[in-house]
Amino acid sequence: MDDYKNIWAFVEVLDGKPKNVGLEILGPGKSMAEAIGEKVVAVLVGAGLDDAIKAAVSYGADEVITVEGDAFAEYSVEAYTFALAQLVEKYKPEAFLFGATSNGKELAPRLAAKVKTGAAADCTKVEIDAGTGIIKWTRPVLAGRMFSVIECQEAKPQIGALRPGVFKRGEPDTARTAEIIKEEIALPADLPFTTIIEKITEAAEGAVKLEDAEIIVSGGRGLGKPENFSLVKALADALGGVVGASRAAVDAGWIPHVHQVGQTGKTVGPKLYIACGISGAIQHLAGMSGSDTIIAINRDADAPIFEVADYGIVGDIKEVLPAFTAEVLKLKA
Repeated sequence: MDDYKNIWAFVEVLDGKPKNVGLEILGPGKSMAEAIGEKVVAVLVGAGLDDAIKAAVSYGADEVITVEGDAFAEYSVEAYTFALAQLVEKYKPEAFLFGATSNGKELAPRLAAKVKTGAAADCTKVEIDAGTGIIKWTRPVLAGRMFSVIECQEAKPQIGALRPGVFKRGEPDTARTAEIIKEEIALPADLPFTTIIEKITEAAEGAVKLEDAEIIVSGGRGLGKPENFSLVKALADALGGVVGASRAAVDAGWIPHVHQVGQTGKTVGPKLYIACGISGAIQHLAGMSGSDTIIAINRDADAPIFEVADYGIVGDIKEVLPAFTAEVLKLKA
C-alpha cells in the first residue's frame, strides 16, 4: 500500500479536444496532491492528443501520461480499461479521478473491478486526509435529499467519478511545463470485443453544450406550451447563452432531451442560470444548484425554486421574458 503515490485524473478526449470535465477534475486532483505532497497526473488515451496534452498541462497537470494510437482513436470500454489497468499496475497511483460522463461512469467501475479496488460514482465533493491518504467521496442519494460519504480504506488506487459542472475549472497558465510520458500498449488479439459501426448524433439546431455554457436560460412546464420556448430562446440568444429545460418540459415532448438539466439530464454550473416557469423539483435543483447566480421567474410566489435563487421575479412568463429580452438588447446596443 505504501508504494502507491500521486493523484491521477483521466482527461477524456473527443476529436482531439479535451472534454471540459477532464480539465475540471484537475482542480480537486491538484488540491489533494498538494495536501499529501505529491503530483497530479493527467492520463489521456486516444489519437491526436497534442492539443489535449497542452490543455491538461495549462490547467495544472504536473505530469502527463498518454496512450496514443489508431487502436484507441475511437472509445472502446474494453480497450480503454485494458490500457488503464496496465498503467495502474505499472505506476500505482494513490487515487484515480474520472468525470462522471457516460464514458467515465462506464470506465471507472470496470477499471476498479480489473485492479481489485472500489469505486465511488457521481461525486460532488472529495476530500483527502493528509495523514492517512484516505479520500472521502461525497455523493448525493435519494434525489439529492441526503448525502453519503464513501471511503476505500483497504485497496488502492482509490477511484471515483466526479460530477461534471460541480468543480469549477481553473484559469489556464500556458507558461506551465510538465513531464510527458508516452506509453505504448498493444491490445490483445481479442480486444476490443465491440467496435463502432456508425455514429448517430441527435439532430439539434446548433451544438448544445450545456456543461460548457456560461449562461443558461431554461424553460419548464410553467411555460404553458412548447411554442413559448421561443421566448426562452430569444433571451438566451440576447445574453449569448444556450437553452436548457426541465424534465417535465422534455417528457412533454416540448424540447429534445439534449437540453435537459437535472439529475436525469446534465449537471451544469454556469455563471448565470435563469429558470423560467420551473417549480424547482429536487431532481432539477441537483443539476443546477452549483450555478454562480440563479434567477427564477415564476408566477407562483411559493415555488421552491425561489429558495435557491439569488434573484426572483414573480410574474407571467409571457410578459416578463419579452421585457427582460428587450432590456438586455437595449443595454447591448
